[in-house]
Amino acid sequence: MMIFFMAGCADSDSQPSDFINEDHPEQESEVVSTTMEDDEETEDSSTSQDRKNNSNEEENTAKNLNELKVHYIDAGQADATLFQYEDKAKTYTILYDTGDWKRNDVINYLAAVNISYIDLIIISHPDADHIGQLAEIMKTYDVGEVWMSGNESTSQTFQNALEAILATDAGYEEPRAGDKTTLGPMELKVLHPDTISGKANEESLSILFTYGENSFLFTGDAGKADEKEMISRTSLQADILQLGHHGSNTSSDPAFIKEVDPDIAIYSAGEGNSYGHPHEEVIDLMQNEGIEVYGTDVHGTIVVTSDGKEFTIETKEDGTISPTSSGSSHTEQSDAESKGNENVDAEKENSGCVNINKASQENLQKIIHIGEKRVEELVELRPFDSVDDLTRINGIGPARIEDIKSEGIACTGG
Repeated sequence: MMIFFMAGCADSDSQPSDFINEDHPEQESEVVSTTMEDDEETEDSSTSQDRKNNSNEEENTAKNLNELKVHYIDAGQADATLFQYEDKAKTYTILYDTGDWKRNDVINYLAAVNISYIDLIIISHPDADHIGQLAEIMKTYDVGEVWMSGNESTSQTFQNALEAILATDAGYEEPRAGDKTTLGPMELKVLHPDTISGKANEESLSILFTYGENSFLFTGDAGKADEKEMISRTSLQADILQLGHHGSNTSSDPAFIKEVDPDIAIYSAGEGNSYGHPHEEVIDLMQNEGIEVYGTDVHGTIVVTSDGKEFTIETKEDGTISPTSSGSSHTEQSDAESKGNENVDAEKENSGCVNINKASQENLQKIIHIGEKRVEELVELRPFDSVDDLTRINGIGPARIEDIKSEGIACTGG
């Protein structure tokens, strides 16, 4: 178990949607003007002592923060991170991304750590490996507010998530770079995007979380060009960085890594994933910069515990990250992955059987009654327990199930 001593600061308390935008000069000048007038009116012999008292009070508050736990959940080839902390007898819960649509690991983890209410859910972008379990989470828990980038997807997973949000009383925001708010003693600063244009990965909602003197940075699947945009807008440092895009070489630009200057890098990736995440050059870069690396494919769920000044790291599994212990493929992400279709697994057919849980869309259409429209819904609804379970697809009833079974092609593997 390792302990690190960090430096930083936190802001005053407000609600998540009470944004202050640093990119709005008219708002900033108004705040500065008010501060200056107050100084002129109150400047006297007691001012210096008052400021010392305030400074000491802030320092003592930072020293006395309650325990924060940041859970980098092992969600396979997907992302989900849970923040838990308390302040003044109130418990706070924040969830950044919600795992893959075809798994239930994130919602099971929330139950295992006794979550009862979620103050804020942040979805970096609408790909199925980031928004995947949001609909089920919204149906299971009361949620105070949801943040998204504003980019959309045609996938059923995304549509289900939107419907689940609308069915609740949760607030909804699409924050932009420069927005800043606090949730109890936690400060959240939005780094990206400034605007959106429909590029889901590139415009991932990127957030810097600051708790006392410890800071945590998340950039979703933002790429190198987007990372450079972030550091061009603001000075940026974080103690712990979640590596962009599961440790892909499409992210982690060297200039960005130098600017952020993290002590720890954590990535989320599935063991033996077909994308080769994390890429070897990214791990090499971290090691050359003296940054210690943890990954969910090697360490399982990773939990960081902070008191606002120092933190410890605990892992479910022991392991050491090296270029050879992680992914070995250097191929760029496929179009399917960038569209959130990582659910299209490498196909392994069994003696002519079309495995409805693993087959490609092309081969799925060999099954009777499964055309272009239904194959998309089929892929979104996987996994299926049996061929009979295909009745979950619109337009597939008992009669068509009999046709499919009589054809003898479809199966669920063995």
